[in-house]
Amino acid sequence: MKRQIQRAIEHGLQAERYSERTRIAIAFFLFASALLAVGCFVVRTTKADSGTQVVAEASRNGVAAPPGMVWIAGGEFTMGTNDVRSFPNERPAHRVRVEGFWVDEHDVTNAEFAKFVEATGYVTTAEKKPNWEELKKQLPAGTPKPDDTPTPRQVPLNDLSAWWRWVPGACWRHPEGPDSDIAGRASHPVVQVSWDDAVAYATWAEKRLPTEAEWEYAARAGLEDKRYPWGDEFRPGGKWMANTWQGNFPVTNTSEDGFTGTSPVKFFSPNGYGLYDMAGNVWQWCSDWYRVDAFTRIATELASKNVCRDTGGPSESWDPADPNAPKRVVKGGSFLCNPSYCESYRPSARRGTPPDTGSSHTGFRCVISGDAWKNGVTVSDIGKQTNP
Repeated sequence: MKRQIQRAIEHGLQAERYSERTRIAIAFFLFASALLAVGCFVVRTTKADSGTQVVAEASRNGVAAPPGMVWIAGGEFTMGTNDVRSFPNERPAHRVRVEGFWVDEHDVTNAEFAKFVEATGYVTTAEKKPNWEELKKQLPAGTPKPDDTPTPRQVPLNDLSAWWRWVPGACWRHPEGPDSDIAGRASHPVVQVSWDDAVAYATWAEKRLPTEAEWEYAARAGLEDKRYPWGDEFRPGGKWMANTWQGNFPVTNTSEDGFTGTSPVKFFSPNGYGLYDMAGNVWQWCSDWYRVDAFTRIATELASKNVCRDTGGPSESWDPADPNAPKRVVKGGSFLCNPSYCESYRPSARRGTPPDTGSSHTGFRCVISGDAWKNGVTVSDIGKQTNP
């Protein structure tokens, strides 16, 4: 390979009968050809709003670059936050190392999920007849139901059941209930999908769900210690950067950003890695079990070292506020997020949701491990995403 590269350079420099620009072009072309001849990875970089996006232009080991996905080079970053304005489960900040991976540039859409259902006949959790007797054992009185609704007056924000309601017939095809549909919303993120539904789709697509560390690393797009994926200012230059709630939550959404519910996946500007909706629109499922104290436990482990490796999260769920329901991590916030309640459209924000629960503001995106793509294997660690 070294010899091929040298010959390419020499050929370009010795072609004196051509213009300087032409000689450079010839040298670059031959240099690139030499790389491709030995199966190397060729990329181009493009400047985005706040970082460098890496986009694959070639195949590796005969496996084409996955369409609609962005390559995220591995590295170290500061996960979580020490900001006192954050929630306790986001603290403390700690260093984490992740390996390179591919990630969907946007959330899985209604159109994409419909293709999965058509191809497999899959029936989502919300479409299955519930076992009410079993549910009664798991749902204490006052447990919030999976569909949100504005309230006619201000309600206590520490009681979610005051502004959520159960709507029979709500599912991915009918997000707000049986009288609604997804007509005209093909490019909106699919919602009312459980963690189990998301894993089923990812497996069919020969992908997987991201770990919490991968998701946050991709969301930050190389910006360390910033409050939002784009910086510290919520509306830089007065520009809306994400689909969130404006107004008096949860009574009135003034829709200043243009939406009261979900928005098309590419409506708002991407982050520095070219990823859309890494803040707001819908929460996104991750593969990790959720523990309230996950970051505190990691910080304790880091007492003897400076950085930890992404291992896919804790081995079990723990949430003392809801001990009856094991949970998986969701990230990114949604169109319901507002500073008066959660402001969870921040990279460090995290929440736990039972894996069998779907809602009108939760969707997902998928990833492929870098090594899996390189080796022509596109499903990695499926066992890690199976409930015990």
